[in-house]
Amino acid sequence: MDPVVPQLEKETRRRRRRPMFSHARIPVRMMVPNFFTLLGLCAGLTSIRMSIEGRYDFALAAIVFAALLDGLDGRIARLLKASSRFGAELDSLADFVNFGVAPAIMIFTWGLGSHKSLGWIAVMLFALASALRLARFNAVLDDDRPKWQSDFFMGVPTPAAAIVVLLPIYLWHLGIDLRSSPLLLNLVLAYTMLIGVMMVSMLPTYSGKLLGERIEREWVLPIFILVMLAVACLLTYPYATLSIATVLYLAAIPPTWRRYRKLEQMHAPAGGVQPEGATATDGAPAAPDPKPLSPSEISRVVEIRPGGEHKR
Repeated sequence: MDPVVPQLEKETRRRRRRPMFSHARIPVRMMVPNFFTLLGLCAGLTSIRMSIEGRYDFALAAIVFAALLDGLDGRIARLLKASSRFGAELDSLADFVNFGVAPAIMIFTWGLGSHKSLGWIAVMLFALASALRLARFNAVLDDDRPKWQSDFFMGVPTPAAAIVVLLPIYLWHLGIDLRSSPLLLNLVLAYTMLIGVMMVSMLPTYSGKLLGERIEREWVLPIFILVMLAVACLLTYPYATLSIATVLYLAAIPPTWRRYRKLEQMHAPAGGVQPEGATATDGAPAAPDPKPLSPSEISRVVEIRPGGEHKR
């Protein structure tokens, strides 16, 4: 048996015995973020129903609404200091339904259903990828990561993947029907599977968590204006706005990856082991490894004993 398995089972039993809440009487503020999470879950389930009925306008609006609520519940929990294990588990389950199952059903009923089993495999891969990503995210919550890494996600987060994967439906509303050609529909199928793979990949993507900690005073009013402009564009030209946002998000992934690698090199430990023949940071050759001691030299090492006595 793998020696790691008993340790994992012991840790799992320890966590299950731990109470979900630390107090017998729960403050009301602890329930507020969960209301937002449940409201988002209702929106995701409604999106599934709208997709089955072919009402893609309402189905898409429900997913976007659920994504907005998902961005709020975590921040509200941190502001109210109302984070809990129950809220984290509920949020993961809601994210799987809202951003894994609902988009998969929508894009299957919209066009990939004509591929029958192959289309179902593509959307099932997307949904399973979202579940695996959420499980991995929950598993690494307790890991100690440097603060600079908190500004990045590993892989595309599930809310962003749900918005990005629906790009063919945005284009359909704009007059570009990718279902008109079997080749274009095959591209939609490959695009759906690609977004699923990107969710479970280790590709760094920007999270913006550190952006909300401190804002320069002169940026407050411009940020208000930009947010109001984005909301107005989303309400007035929803499909064009979502299409542009999707393209910009995908185009920002390569620069984000380069920035992550640069920060990783900047924060690398200075005393790292260098390979043979490597050079130091200032261009000088790396110092050779120290010569091992011979047995005669080892015998002359002074042995220190308690009480200050020593022996040669």
